[in-house]
Amino acid sequence: MKLGREISDAGRFVRQPNRFTARIEAGGEHPPEPGRYQLYASYACPWAHRSLIVRELLGLQDIVGVTIVDPIRDDKGWRIPGNDPVTGVEYLSELYLATDPGYQGRYTVPCVWDRTAKQLVTNDYPQITLTLETAFAPWHAQDAPDLYPAELRDEIDALNEVIFEGFNNGVYRAGFATSQEAYDEAVTAVFDTLDLLEERLATRRYLHGDILTESDVRLYPTLARFDAVYHSHFKCAIRRLVDYPVLWAYARDLYAIPAFRDTTDFDHIKRHYFMTQTNINPTRIVPRGPDLDWTAS
Repeated sequence: MKLGREISDAGRFVRQPNRFTARIEAGGEHPPEPGRYQLYASYACPWAHRSLIVRELLGLQDIVGVTIVDPIRDDKGWRIPGNDPVTGVEYLSELYLATDPGYQGRYTVPCVWDRTAKQLVTNDYPQITLTLETAFAPWHAQDAPDLYPAELRDEIDALNEVIFEGFNNGVYRAGFATSQEAYDEAVTAVFDTLDLLEERLATRRYLHGDILTESDVRLYPTLARFDAVYHSHFKCAIRRLVDYPVLWAYARDLYAIPAFRDTTDFDHIKRHYFMTQTNINPTRIVPRGPDLDWTAS
């Protein structure tokens, strides 16, 4: 993992901006159409995980295709086992470079390929789930939840920002920090955010009340990885998820939903982090445990 350019002089992790930010929208250059787009994702990556959850929740499996990459990433980036059935490429980097031959950043998932235009449309992970929830609404399953209801969008967006800054990206800021000050700042934010969410969920089933929303989808992948990876690998060791009774019950409640459970692959998650991020774990040893029962009621 090439992190050098993403570490500031003060030892803080600074996430690279998303290079491809075109929108899939009606009347635009990339209109929503069944079968036109291919989502590239990893079960290991939390940003990609949430796009997989939304695709399943909304019943878009036959509308938006998906290619799952290998969890072990090397210097060439994400590899596609058996080559991609849509484009024939072996590495995701080939699609990045086919779209922008001068691209020099990390090759990230999730990203979306336009089969008609033969180019990457977006690797803008915050927008991908919103696009599935809005632009692809005509193809949602009849019983699909409205994850981004118009009357709650301002509230959802505001909470999403809190979750991203303090928790989703906060664990990375703690794990990749190269100075004590940067680490202390990040890990404090992680647990301040967990404390806030524990209190919020004490009075409601989901983050915005009785309905499942985009905020719950964004929070879950980081919760799912917390005790298995972030607690040890990223040094977020003040408390575990299981030490938060409300959050642990909430995470298990989400896991009971097939779209969450069926896209949660702890083997991919652990092998990716511990075997790929050798700047943190040079031995590449994948630890045993933790022994958690995600199906406990």
